[in-house]
Amino acid sequence: MDLYDVIVVGAGIEGSSTAYHLAKHGKKTLLLEQFPLPHSRGSSHGQSRITRKAYGEMEHYTLMMKESYNLWETLEKESGRKIFKQTGMLTMGSADDRFTMGTIRCLQRHAIPHTVLNYNQMKQTYPMVEFPKDFTFVVDKSGGILMADKALMAYHDMFRRYGGTIRDGEEVLEVIPGDRVELRTATNRYRAGSVVLAVGAWATKLLPKLQVHLPIKVMRINVLYWKEKVSGRYGPDKFPVFLQENAYSGFTVYGLPSEEYPGLVKICLHCGPEVDPDTRDKADDTWVINTMKKYISKHFPDLEPEPAISETCMYTWSEDENFILDHHPAWRNIVIGAGFSGHGFKLAPVVGKVLAELATNKPPSYDMSPFKAQRFRHNAKL
Repeated sequence: MDLYDVIVVGAGIEGSSTAYHLAKHGKKTLLLEQFPLPHSRGSSHGQSRITRKAYGEMEHYTLMMKESYNLWETLEKESGRKIFKQTGMLTMGSADDRFTMGTIRCLQRHAIPHTVLNYNQMKQTYPMVEFPKDFTFVVDKSGGILMADKALMAYHDMFRRYGGTIRDGEEVLEVIPGDRVELRTATNRYRAGSVVLAVGAWATKLLPKLQVHLPIKVMRINVLYWKEKVSGRYGPDKFPVFLQENAYSGFTVYGLPSEEYPGLVKICLHCGPEVDPDTRDKADDTWVINTMKKYISKHFPDLEPEPAISETCMYTWSEDENFILDHHPAWRNIVIGAGFSGHGFKLAPVVGKVLAELATNKPPSYDMSPFKAQRFRHNAKL
């Protein structure tokens, strides 16, 4: 039976970042993935994600984002892959919109370069969109696009370069706690001093086997691409990434310029039907498509109001939308990373660093109180 210092289960962006940090610091590390790599069955596939420095009133994430930007840059230099493209990030809302006003306060508090616009100024800069005249608009100039597939490949490449081992196509069937944790797959058994479980949507299935029942749910997200009526109108040199909370019936909408597919703009609802990760294709997403068609018609008149391409991914949503980064309540050598709630990708470099610290009994670099599983003790079984 192979023995490792640490085994990381789940080769998505959070698990891959964790494994990278462990191997970089000399730990004998195994990274296990249930599906053959690469795959599109989880939460880390696709070509792009939004990133930004300001996190509104969620101060703990703003502090983490400062280091996250630096660590993405380090990964770019190490791997030779271009991962970040700066476009700025546009946020908009009424005078009483907590997210927009909180973003402005956050940008001011941390001296992050930004521009606040009224309606007329916004239309001069972004004539291809339409929002209410009484809205306030703010551009976080640090915002932009993370090349998601390149980021994941960079982590895998560097993990191997630092001596790590990846075994894909091996689903973990059983986690056996002890002074050394034993993992059983269909084909092998492994042991390690500690284990990190970063299994994305499958946390809803694996954690209950370890007597951990958290208030998390899995949602299937429609990743929608809309065709430009005039080619190049929404290119990354003309249009930023954007995020609008309370955009339509209380839902959040986000979007990216036409970067992935020529002439297609990625705009999505930050919500979707609750699913079982193993049967996600059975979900009825008609309401998502209909909601987004109305949103595009109203706010993006220069886009065709029918999606040209529809892809899917999954969010693992925690009750308070904060991550869960913690030790198992009974076995400290089992570490849990879960509940990334659709906003974890940009923070993966720091999440991986922290999970690696927890797995090696080092003091974590950040205040972990927002991420403790015990915050759910009123409605969780721990």
